[in-house]
Amino acid sequence: MRIHKKISFIITTVDSIKSTISLVNTFFYEASSFNFGYSHAEIHSKPSVYLPSNLRLKSDTLARESISNSLANTLTNISTPDFNQGYNPEFWPDFNHSVKPKSPSKQPKLKVMMLGLRGFPNVQGGVETHAEHLCPLLVSMGCEVEVIARSPYQPKQVGKYWQGVKLSPIWAPKSKGLEALAHTFIGVLYAAIKRPDILHIHAIGPAIMTPLARLLGLRVVVTHHGPDYNRQKWGFVARHILLLGEYFGMRFSNSRIVISKVIKELVLQKHLVHSELIRNGVKMPDTNFLPIHAHESLSKFGLISGKYVLLVSRLVPEKRHLDLINAFNKANLNGWKLVLVGASDHPDAYVQSIIQSVKSTPNVLMTGYLTGEPLKTLYANAGLFVLPSSHEGLSISLLEALSYGLPVLASDIPANLELGLPNSQYFGLGNVSELAQKLSTNTINPINHDLKSNLRHWVDYRYNWKGVAAQTVKEYQSALH
Repeated sequence: MRIHKKISFIITTVDSIKSTISLVNTFFYEASSFNFGYSHAEIHSKPSVYLPSNLRLKSDTLARESISNSLANTLTNISTPDFNQGYNPEFWPDFNHSVKPKSPSKQPKLKVMMLGLRGFPNVQGGVETHAEHLCPLLVSMGCEVEVIARSPYQPKQVGKYWQGVKLSPIWAPKSKGLEALAHTFIGVLYAAIKRPDILHIHAIGPAIMTPLARLLGLRVVVTHHGPDYNRQKWGFVARHILLLGEYFGMRFSNSRIVISKVIKELVLQKHLVHSELIRNGVKMPDTNFLPIHAHESLSKFGLISGKYVLLVSRLVPEKRHLDLINAFNKANLNGWKLVLVGASDHPDAYVQSIIQSVKSTPNVLMTGYLTGEPLKTLYANAGLFVLPSSHEGLSISLLEALSYGLPVLASDIPANLELGLPNSQYFGLGNVSELAQKLSTNTINPINHDLKSNLRHWVDYRYNWKGVAAQTVKEYQSALH
C-alpha cells in the first residue's frame, strides 16, 4: 500500500512538472514568434501580423476590439484642440461629471486591495503617484481600499490610514531584482487570507503572481503601466521574468487595464485579449495660488522665475538625462539653467555619470527628490519642461507640466506621441542637435497667457482623475461577473 502511494505521488509530481514545462515552453515559443525586439512603432506599422491565424478567432477578436474602441472613444479619443484659436468654454464639456458613479450610500462596499507599488503619499514613482491620486477617489465612490505597501519605502509618519485608504506595509527586500517579486508573493498570500472582492495588481513585474492569486480563489485586475522589459536597467534574466509577468498578468487575470492606446494594441497583438483603456490622470493645480515660500525655494537653488528648463523623473537610464545635459550645453542659453529633479532607489553607475556630467556643465543642478510646495514652485515657475526618455507608459510628470500650462518638449516615442501635441513639441529620440535647436527656439519665444489657459483646460478635460476613478470602478464591477 505504501509503495503504491509513493508511486502515485511520483506520477502526479512528474505530470505537474511536465505541465509547468509545457506552459513555459509555450510562453517562450510565443515570445520568439512575436519577436520582443520590435518597437511600438514597428508594431503599429504591421497591425495584422500578430492577429490569430484561425479565421473565426481572428474575426471574433477584431469584432470585440471594434466594439470596445467605439465605447472608449467617447471618453478617451479626444483630439488636441488648436491652442492658437483661444479658449472657448462651449468647446469643453464638464469632464468631472461625464461619468457619475452611484452614491456610495446606495451601493454595497466593494473591497479592493492594491498590490505592486512601493507606497504613498510622496513616494517616488509613476505607479505610486497613480495610486496616490486614484485610491482616495475610489474611497469616495464607495470602495474599501487597502494598499499593501513595501515597508522600506512607506513613510512611517503617515500611519495606518490616509484619506480613507488603509495602508498595510509588508516587508520587502530593498533589492532591485528581488524586491517586487518577493513582496508580491507575500502580498498575494496576505490577500488570500483577507479575501477582498478585487485584488488590483499594478505593473507587469508583480503580475507574475496572477496565476497564484487565481489559484487561491481571488478575482484579479491587472493594470499594465508599460512594457518594463524594455527598460535599460534590466539584464537578460530580469527582462524575461518581466515578459513572463506580462504573459501571466494578461492571460490569467479577470480583467486588464492599460494606460495608453500603444499598450492596448500591444496586449491585443501579443496576448489576443481585450483590455480596458483608462489613461493616467492629473490633479489640476491652482496657478493663481503661489506657495508661501516660493521665492525662498527659487533662491535656494539660485533660480529666476521663467528662466530655467525642468525635468522631473527618477534617475534611471531610460530617462536619458545625459541627452538633455548635452543638448542644454550645446544650446548655450544665456541666463538659463537646467534643473534635474529626482533620485534613484538603487544608486548605480548611471547616477554617478549624471553627477559627473552636472559638475562639468555650467548652470546645471540636481535637487534630489522633491514633493509638496518645493516641487509645485519649480513647476509653476519653469520656462520649459523637457522629457527626453526612451521608455514611458504615460508620463505623469509630463501631464503635470502640461497642467501648469508649461510649454514642453518630448522625445518622439509612441507613448509621448499619443498625447497628440503639435509636431514642434517633439524631437527625435537621442537627437541631441535637434533638442538643442528646439531648446533655443522655445526659450526665445515663451508661451503666452492665453495659450497656457487653453492648454490647462485641454489637460483637465482629457486627464481628469475623477473620470479615471469612475472608469476603474466600472472595470472592478465587470471583473466580478
